[in-house]
Formats: sequence, structure tokens, C-alpha cells
Amino acid sequence: MTSGSKTATVFLTVIGGLLLALAAVCRTWPVWVWPVLGVLVLAVPPVLFAIAARRRGEVPAAFEEQQTASPVERTERRINEVALPSAWPDYDFLLSGTVRWWPLAPPGSNEVIGNPGGLAVEAVLERARVITERREPGRVSFVRHEVSGALSTMRADRSGHVRAMAEDIRLVLRPRDQERLERLAELRKRKAVWEHERTHEQSRRAYLGDDVLKDTGSAVVWWLARNDGRIDKTVEDLGLLAQLTSAANDTEVPERLRALLAPPPGEDGTENGAVDASVEEQVAGLFSLLDLPDGDPRRVMLAKQFAEHLRGLDFPESADRLLRRFDPPAEYRARETPDPAGG
Repeated sequence: MTSGSKTATVFLTVIGGLLLALAAVCRTWPVWVWPVLGVLVLAVPPVLFAIAARRRGEVPAAFEEQQTASPVERTERRINEVALPSAWPDYDFLLSGTVRWWPLAPPGSNEVIGNPGGLAVEAVLERARVITERREPGRVSFVRHEVSGALSTMRADRSGHVRAMAEDIRLVLRPRDQERLERLAELRKRKAVWEHERTHEQSRRAYLGDDVLKDTGSAVVWWLARNDGRIDKTVEDLGLLAQLTSAANDTEVPERLRALLAPPPGEDGTENGAVDASVEEQVAGLFSLLDLPDGDPRRVMLAKQFAEHLRGLDFPESADRLLRRFDPPAEYRARETPDPAGG
């Protein structure tokens, strides 16, 4: 009889005794009836439970036996941020997920495995490491899906004792590593832009120095092409082109071309201011044609070379005005800059 049956028997016996006492108060029976009723109250409940037990058959396991039975082993384990190597040294992936396994019984093996979960985790991490160690850390989102797909199927471990898989995969980088990668990517982009700009600048300089300004004849042909073949415009600017070519090659203007240069002040009746203004405007127009914007250091370099040639040709005032416009002294720039306060 189980403990539940015993409890029910005691309960029914107590109820029967209470009913018998109530009957004794309400009815007057012969004396011999009371012992018989007492025996029935004590005997009937056990008999009834015994008959019911025979009709049900045997109980599979007693409740006490179920309490002392060995617990069923879990077949899943959670792993959190396990470091796995990447293709870059010191940049590890962090793997998290749920490992699930199924025990196997290798043929002819009587070995008892005390920690099959450990074998399953080892097998899953090994499968993931084969992928991550060949991938760059900057592709972490792509690698996450790749690892998740590779670990989605049950596979036996090397010992053959368990089959394992993983789900709920999460693959990330350490926050500082992610920040470093973003900075490196930004620097690579800036370097690529700078290299393109430098290559473009070198190409332009080579084009101007080795082709356009190689000599005065090349400069004249280039000037004709830039001015849609206007010969009159080119003839007017022959002196300027001769000066520009000589400055670019760091040489003196040839003797045969010096007659094309602007005459000294006062020899043709032209005021110095008009001559200086003409030189400044021509140099400014040349910088515009060469696509040299304000602030470009090459403007200052060429202006200084032009000024040196003008001094050599005895045009010191023109040279000063040219430098004052394109390379003014600091005090002159401060004097020319308007006061923000209106002073």
C-alpha cells in the first residue's frame, strides 16, 4: 500500500467513526450493534483500497523510487564570448551561443564519458576556429553568418562519443578592437585620396614643366590651343610667355626675346602704375589659366620667380607690386585686412 492509500484509509476511518457517533446520538440501537459497527468502520476502507489496487494492476514505480532515481542529463550548454583567432594577430572574434549534443555509443567501446558536454563544446569551437582563423576581423558580420551556417548541423566529434551543433550564434569583436578597425579604415581611405591627389599633381607638374613650358615655342603652341588659335592674343603675350618659360626652367630670358618684354618705366611714356597693373593682371590671368586657385603655394613660387626676373630687367617697382599682390608681407596683409569690428 502506498503512502497515499494509507492516508486515504485513515481519513475514511475517521469519517466513519464520526458518522457512527452521530448515529449513536440520534438513534437507540441494541448494545451488540455497536461493536459490529466499529469493526466495519475499521475494516471496510482497507478492504476497498485492496480491491481497487488489484483491479488497476501494479504501479510502474513508487513515488519514493522516482524521487531517488538518477536525474536526466541535460543535452545543451551555453557558451559566452569565447575568444577565437582571426587572420590578424591580436584581433580575436568573441563567440557566444547554445551548444546542443546527442550521445553516441561507438561500436566495441565500453568507455564511460563523464562530461559529454565538454566534448560537444570542444567540437563546436574547433569547427568555428577553422573558419575564423582565415577571416579578417573587419568582416565580422559576414563571418557571423558563415559560422552560424557551419554549426547548424549535428556532427560527431573526433572521439565519436557525441554529435554536436550550436544555435543562437553571436560573433562580435571587442569594442576597442572595433574602434581601431574603424580608424584604420578611415586612414586607408584618406591615404588613398591623398595618393590620388599627389599623382594628379605630379602629372600636372610634369605636363607643364616637361611639355608646356619646356621652351618658349612649346608655350606659344599651348597658348594658341588655349585661346582657340587667336594669333593676335598670342602675339601680345609673347613677352609674358618668354618670362614664364624662363622662370619655369630657372634660366634667363634669351637675348632674342628680350625685345618682347615690357619696356623700362618712362621709355614709352607709360606710367609705372599702368605697367605694373598690366604685369599683375597678366600674371593673375596666367594663374587662372593654369587652374592655380588662391592659397596655392605654387602661385607664390612663380610670383617670386617673375619678380626676380623683373628686378634683373631693371623693373624693381613692378617686382615689388607683383610680390605685394601675390606674396604680401605679414604687416601689409594685416593692414589690408578689414577690421571685423568696423574700425
